[in-house]
Amino acid sequence: MSPSRRVLPIALLIVISPIGLRGRHAAATERPSESDRPNVLFIAMDDLNDWIGSLGGHPQTITPHLDRLADSSVLFTNAHCAAPACNPSRTAIFTGRSPNRSGLYDNRQQMREVLPDADIIPKVFSGHGYYSAGSGKMLHYFIDAPSWDEYFPKAETENPFPRTANPDAAERPLSLPRGGPWQYVETDWGPLDQTDAEYGGDYLVTEWISKQLGKEHDQPFFLACGIYRPHEPWFVPKQYFEPFPLESIQLPPGYQADDLEDLPAEGKSRGPNRYFEHIRNQGQWKNGIQGYLASIHYADAMLGRVLDALAASPHADNTIVVLWSDHGWHLGEKQHWQKYTGWRLCTRIPLMIRVPSGAQGLPQGTTPARCNQPVNLVSLFPTLLDLCGLPAESTHDGPSLVPLLKNPDGDWPHVSVTCLHDPGSYGLSAKRWRLVHYANGDEELYDIDADPYEWNNLAGDPEHQSILDSLRAQGPKTFAKKPKPSVASLTSLPWHPLAGSSSDSAAAPASRPDGSPFDVYFLNESGSQAKLFWVDREGQPKYYADIPAGGRQRQQTRPGAVWLITDAGESPLGYFRVDDRSAKATIPEPSE
Repeated sequence: MSPSRRVLPIALLIVISPIGLRGRHAAATERPSESDRPNVLFIAMDDLNDWIGSLGGHPQTITPHLDRLADSSVLFTNAHCAAPACNPSRTAIFTGRSPNRSGLYDNRQQMREVLPDADIIPKVFSGHGYYSAGSGKMLHYFIDAPSWDEYFPKAETENPFPRTANPDAAERPLSLPRGGPWQYVETDWGPLDQTDAEYGGDYLVTEWISKQLGKEHDQPFFLACGIYRPHEPWFVPKQYFEPFPLESIQLPPGYQADDLEDLPAEGKSRGPNRYFEHIRNQGQWKNGIQGYLASIHYADAMLGRVLDALAASPHADNTIVVLWSDHGWHLGEKQHWQKYTGWRLCTRIPLMIRVPSGAQGLPQGTTPARCNQPVNLVSLFPTLLDLCGLPAESTHDGPSLVPLLKNPDGDWPHVSVTCLHDPGSYGLSAKRWRLVHYANGDEELYDIDADPYEWNNLAGDPEHQSILDSLRAQGPKTFAKKPKPSVASLTSLPWHPLAGSSSDSAAAPASRPDGSPFDVYFLNESGSQAKLFWVDREGQPKYYADIPAGGRQRQQTRPGAVWLITDAGESPLGYFRVDDRSAKATIPEPSE
């Protein structure tokens, strides 16, 4: 590995959107001038939990820029995501539709397959005379080019990431050996011997955003900024690791070794996962925490560049600033690593809103404050429309947060619901209490005032039955069906060609299945009939199906399985090795 790619531990992530000079969507009437309506700077940070100074999630975190924004904003200390995964959370934010109504519940689905006609925030703002621009990850690994007036990188690429000098894929993983095919290869971390500019990534996003903020504009703008860290992999320049010596790293305050003992069966099945067990077995727990802290530190520094650019810009006194994270992250709490759960460690996120005086929906602007009412990110779209004096959209599910921006201690008759990946399962947050309800009827109840880390499940306590009944009554009653992603949208497995004689079948490696089952779709584009064989653990092929030319075979399989493809005479053509998720496997035409 070259010196410029030396690795230590992890990276943080934030999302930002840029601004342009002229919008493509003309309003029916004359567009308002910038002085008539406020601008919007919409900042997202990826996978950031409450490990920021103003929320007190971890005592070692370094977040001066997040904290200074919090000190000038209304900081929502009881804010939750609409779903504990990037795709459904971001879709809910940008469409204003809850997962239980939209049917988009997890990362494998495609937003435009489930919601082909939904107008997202930038499109709606453009239609009202705003210039909508962005940079970095705002949606789930695509840009949705028709919804923006300008984007960096170019919107037509549908790739929201600029050049990022992560270690070469062929050299990965660097810090955490892969425990098996079930493991996401991006679960990796370490310091890089690079400057911010050499690293690129979020530095280039925030540089582009900062330049847009420094320009004069003849329209109000909606500018979205997506900072990708602390999303995995946690590689950032080494200067962000240096404040966190490995020997000083403290374990997560919310970790308790016997935390799962009072959970129902469904809760226990979602608590321990293989990632945390593997990380501990490899002696990498503190290294992972170090990487996450370093990534947050890096993301915070990138945020500082944007805040400084706004403060020095001609738009400093006329720009609403909203900062949010799409969901939290476990680092061993509940014996879990990653996201995807209904526990507060995963659903609770930083949310800050700062409104200047003069905004149509809040002429007095915001006064710095902390609000402990339960709110949800699905409310951001209607809140922005309200603040900017734009008409409400009938499809939106969340209540506007403007009443709480006016009076953070005011009455708030709402709860916040986080939908899990399976319809019927959700986490519900009230001001004091939290309910985790699973589709099979299992439940957990927590008193957050007394038990902020949810160590004591009170659902089986008769004294709390009335509270449980009340919370359950406020939960969602209907859940939209969950459409499967199309085969065309699935990732493609690499094709490994083999020589064409039956004696070569042994060249296909033995299967090493390890992980939960899912479907892989075999697509025969070879021009002739093909046969599908599973290669067993001893390397012997076991016949499964004939696939006609142009045909398709759905096959349930597991990570690490090897599937051999032969011609009709059973001469081997090649094989596929199953990775960690559902995919398509295309049998190609024979090479000349």
